[in-house]
Amino acid sequence: MDFDYSPRTKELQARLLAFMDQHIYPNEKAFHEEVDRNGREQGNRWIPTALIERLKPLAREQGLWNLFLPRSKRAPEGLSNLDYAPLCEIMGRVPWASEVFNCSAPDTGNMETLERYGSEEHKQRWLEPLLRGEIRSAFAMTEPAVASSDATNIETRIERDGDHYVINGRKWWISGAGDPRCQVYITMGKTDFDAPRHVQQSMILVPADAPGLTVLRPLPVFGYDDAPHGHCEMLFENVRVPASNILLGEGRGFEIAQGRLGPGRIHHCMRAIGVAERALELMIQRLTTRVAFGKRLSDQGVWRERIAESRIRIDTARLLTLKAAYMMDTVGNKVAQSEIAMIKVLAPNVAQQVLDWAIQAHGAAGVSDEFPLAYQWAGNRTLRLADGPDEVHRNAIAKLEIARFSS
Repeated sequence: MDFDYSPRTKELQARLLAFMDQHIYPNEKAFHEEVDRNGREQGNRWIPTALIERLKPLAREQGLWNLFLPRSKRAPEGLSNLDYAPLCEIMGRVPWASEVFNCSAPDTGNMETLERYGSEEHKQRWLEPLLRGEIRSAFAMTEPAVASSDATNIETRIERDGDHYVINGRKWWISGAGDPRCQVYITMGKTDFDAPRHVQQSMILVPADAPGLTVLRPLPVFGYDDAPHGHCEMLFENVRVPASNILLGEGRGFEIAQGRLGPGRIHHCMRAIGVAERALELMIQRLTTRVAFGKRLSDQGVWRERIAESRIRIDTARLLTLKAAYMMDTVGNKVAQSEIAMIKVLAPNVAQQVLDWAIQAHGAAGVSDEFPLAYQWAGNRTLRLADGPDEVHRNAIAKLEIARFSS
């Protein structure tokens, strides 16, 4: 076994770390201050920040752009999942950093979907502007009225009417829907309620300016609105789009969802490991500079236990993530489904525990905005629900394990 990263990955790692030190970490507070200022002065927290737009050309000049998309002629800089993993981890240390490198969700998953399942017309209209960072996109699957962890429950209707499809339904927790740059929604609904369970669903591309499409409200996460990206509730009322906007054809939606969510899930895990590493770093900095009861906190036995346990858990999650990435590259997402499910459970839980300990180490300051820990805790907690809750992934893992011993 070779546990070393490739020479290209190492070179990109060094370049990315330098970029983070020079441009991202020094601007963490400036980012949130700009969002707040837009809200106060212009009455709109959803305006894209000038800060990120200023950094994007710098990232592109340094070759730190579209690194996530493998095997695409349109993005020759794209890396394999294995090579991308340590870079995605670094980006994940700051919640908004991925966008600077055009590697942020949900655009990454949407670009991969368009690359794999879109027509040439779809790619020219939406994929190419996304790859250039000119527009943004959203993925509309989750619904408030059903348990959306089972995608076959989706109730949004996609009905054929001549040369068009008409869409009716309500979606929520749609990431990026509040962004004024969002130009397309990859939307999942049912084209045939009477078909077999897993071929009822279809996916269709809905332009953001389509009549009848309304973004109702932003949905805060533990009090954070995540502006300017955000998560929103949306209403589709007789939204009419060309029939050519359907992906692959009717009944292929569940298949596309499974193909899209594999890379999306592992990217979340890569970023979660970055969150955990940052939390551990901040925890140690705090513990080594604070004195209580006559000695540094880092000399207290309980904190040494937590530091050691954090390192063990982070490295465990990283190794399983790299294994899953390697399998996705070599044997495909379907064969790697157990590893993807395992890491989707493990990584967010590891990050959550390390964040919790880091908050505890900071005392009252840990739950304030003086440090990034509270915001990252809130964001990371959603990962145990996003792209499938822990319970669904554990059930999938168990079924695969049982099947191994039942044949």
